[in-house]
Amino acid sequence: MKEYTRFERARIIGARALQISRGAPLFIKTDKKDPLKIAEEEFEKGVLPFGTREKKPSALVSE
Repeated sequence: MKEYTRFERARIIGARALQISRGAPLFIKTDKKDPLKIAEEEFEKGVLPFGTREKKPSALVSE
């Protein structure tokens, strides 16, 4: 699994928790009810189908 920064991790888990709170189906079986805790568990198990993209540095442009 890719190493994520704390900011990327927070963004991914937060986005997934919002989806869960709005009724999205779960990717794991769990007894937890809190969308944030469910999203954290899904993230830790590596079952989330999305991640982050690396921003490529733009080329230096001389004028």
